[in-house]
Amino acid sequence: MNPVPPELGPNAADVAVSIEGVVKKYHDQTVLREVSLKIRRGEFLTLLGPSGCGKTTLLNLIAGFAEADSGEVFIDGRPVTSDPPHLRKIGLVFQNYALFPHMTVERNIGYGLRMQGVPTDEAARRIRDAMAMVKLDGLGHRKPRELSGGQQQRVALARALVIQPKVLLLDEPFSALDKSLRGSMQVEIREIQRRLGLTTVFVTHDQGEALAMSDRIAVMSAGVIRQIAPPAELYQSPQDPFVASFLGDVNILPAYYHGKGAGDVQLRLGSGLISLSQDRLVHASHEGERLDVYVRPEHLRLENLHPASVLSGTVVNHVFQGDHINTFVDVDLPMTARQIVTVRSPGLTAMRQWPVGSVAGLALAPEGVSVFSPQP
Repeated sequence: MNPVPPELGPNAADVAVSIEGVVKKYHDQTVLREVSLKIRRGEFLTLLGPSGCGKTTLLNLIAGFAEADSGEVFIDGRPVTSDPPHLRKIGLVFQNYALFPHMTVERNIGYGLRMQGVPTDEAARRIRDAMAMVKLDGLGHRKPRELSGGQQQRVALARALVIQPKVLLLDEPFSALDKSLRGSMQVEIREIQRRLGLTTVFVTHDQGEALAMSDRIAVMSAGVIRQIAPPAELYQSPQDPFVASFLGDVNILPAYYHGKGAGDVQLRLGSGLISLSQDRLVHASHEGERLDVYVRPEHLRLENLHPASVLSGTVVNHVFQGDHINTFVDVDLPMTARQIVTVRSPGLTAMRQWPVGSVAGLALAPEGVSVFSPQP
């Protein structure tokens, strides 16, 4: 057995997949730029990012469907960069499920076992267990065309699980499902993953899916990982403007550095000053430096306008979203063009208290603010 590579460190036994300095190019385009990533054993890790950011290419490198130009991939501490897919013991659920249309459900699920030469009796038992796990009992003799989209996805998942993989890879598996079915399948897959303790890598561009399902999320852009962290940390403490703006809704407000207080920094925003903890700024600033304040809609609050209000503006619209109201406010900011900010409030109070055309103050929660240099 090959030793665990030393760069994994003292907790290498807890690492199921390690990607070390991977570079991938297609013709003259660099798709992955020296990406390194450690995926913990039993973890549900999501690769999140816009189309073309490299997330599916990274998944394909783990699976063995693509070959890195440089760098290494390890599974269970063993280098697999040169191994073909069938030797990596990877379970994969494709975006389009990739079921064999001429095969029954049972034969689709058992395909990998036949390729491995698993004895017939054992294969039959494992197929039955996999079908029960994904709630396909009684459907073994149907063909894929006789199944709903959700049932086809269950077949693809059972086929991936039946080979008892070391790592499960999910490539946008919910994209073909309607919203309600997508939500229920997210819950079921996460429950199965936890029950099996199965290391899982999930690719999506859907922020909601990533936040709902993941132990950690790796946000990717232009072939690099911008930040990797648990969902709450990623959402509340983004490390750069891309992460702050890509994950969830955000308002970006112009501000100016005013100076330091007792452990805090002060920014001039609108007509007033706000105090923030120093960890909300990613670099040291000088007096008068132009900065951008990133604040989530739920961290802004409408209030009756008073002299201490940091921001003020005119309500231009309310949008009912069921469990909350999005209120759009045309804010008064000196030396800037017109800017509309979004305020998210529970219930219907905001709509009743501040009708369209009314003037309101805005307060912001300092713990919901991140500050970065303006983007070019």
